[in-house]
Amino acid sequence: MNDLAFPDGFLWGGALAANQCEGAVDEGGKLPSTADCLPDGVFGRVSIPPEDDYLKRVAIDFYHRYPGDVELFAEAGFKVLRISIAWSRIFPRGDEEEPNEEGLAFYDGLIDDLLAHGIEPLVTLSHYEMPVHLATEYGGWADRRLIEFFARFAKVVFERFRGRVRLWLTFNEINMTLHAPFNGAGIAGDPESIDKKTLYQAIHHQLVASAAVTRIAHETDPANRVGCMIAGFPVYPLTPNPDDMLEAMRKDRQSLFFGDVHVRGRYPGYMLRYFREQGIELDITDEDRALLANTVDFVSFSYYMSCCATADAEKNVQSRGNIMSAVKNPYLPESEWGWQIDPKGLRYLLNQLWDRYQKPLFVVENGLGAKDVLVDDGCGGMTVDDGYRIDYLRDHIRQTREAVEDGVELLGYTMWGPIDIVANTRCQMSKRYGIIYVDRNDDGSGSLARWRKRSFGWYGKVIASNGADLD
Repeated sequence: MNDLAFPDGFLWGGALAANQCEGAVDEGGKLPSTADCLPDGVFGRVSIPPEDDYLKRVAIDFYHRYPGDVELFAEAGFKVLRISIAWSRIFPRGDEEEPNEEGLAFYDGLIDDLLAHGIEPLVTLSHYEMPVHLATEYGGWADRRLIEFFARFAKVVFERFRGRVRLWLTFNEINMTLHAPFNGAGIAGDPESIDKKTLYQAIHHQLVASAAVTRIAHETDPANRVGCMIAGFPVYPLTPNPDDMLEAMRKDRQSLFFGDVHVRGRYPGYMLRYFREQGIELDITDEDRALLANTVDFVSFSYYMSCCATADAEKNVQSRGNIMSAVKNPYLPESEWGWQIDPKGLRYLLNQLWDRYQKPLFVVENGLGAKDVLVDDGCGGMTVDDGYRIDYLRDHIRQTREAVEDGVELLGYTMWGPIDIVANTRCQMSKRYGIIYVDRNDDGSGSLARWRKRSFGWYGKVIASNGADLD
């Protein structure tokens, strides 16, 4: 036991995305989303693959099996579950006037079940998906009309779940639109071939839409709290060379500017300079500027790894991480997927964001993807001896606690993928994050049975002690 615990009311739990867990891609009136069309990392596909073994068609069948999964989350002591609402379940094409009642009814059942088990829902409105129709007919978020469509979608769900959901996120990892435009904004094509004006205009539309729905959320229910969500990856200079310091600052600002707009309600000066120097003239209306003044109540983020930056062309060797590429840190180990493991980077990032914004923070994704091996648990069941996952989570939670001691105001911590889910772009099951194993394989085989991993009991103990017991 450790005398240091987290604040009373701290929200412990896990985080999921609809497109990676629900399955039922063509049930309940749902039409394809952009996320449904991303098997094997192929960007720009605009239809659901017909193959029966396409993993996202069923995913882990959360759509039909969520009651049993919610019971497992409750058994682990979850205080909160981050979920997302599939836009194309509510507005299958995205531009309809009226919502799909069957889709709303599904989320009614899920949210009511969570509340019945004492688990608060934290709902993401757009988690790397949008109706395919909006991508093919409008060009995704490059079209200003999507602001209106997104606001209509948000207003419907705010009103439907009023009093039952009080925590909301607008766009998942909104800064990743820079690196994966189809994933983040429904803009098809090679990311390198999309001109910067188109890309930043789409981002501007998302930022305005985020502010617009923040206003709607507050108008619908003053108890609503709305957060932005960014992919967090602190950037260290590779060396103390001043050129490396400036390059690290530049790289950091590529992501931080999204938080700056969400929290401060305007574009920072360094981005205005960037637009001038790049010859980017955005269509920004007076109404846009007024809407951006609707700032968020808290800042949430994912954290998996840190990275380095250098101005030295010879040392600027990029390696792939979570969607984006970056220079590796020579002092850090890697996961089996090549992601560098840096628990102290989480403490650094928490302090950086707190110092910058003075807004409550929320760690809404953090976890380790690994190739787990199912073994006999000696009691007639199966388990995974995932001590490596326990070590990873323990080290990151410990650094999170250090940040709280530093004075950071932190609302909660939701580990990514508390139950094994399908990878978004690569459409595979073999990269597992969960504390609950799902019997499904990359080739589509498996019974979909659920098994508690060793980390399940450990995480439950952490929650029960409010983070005081990390042994």
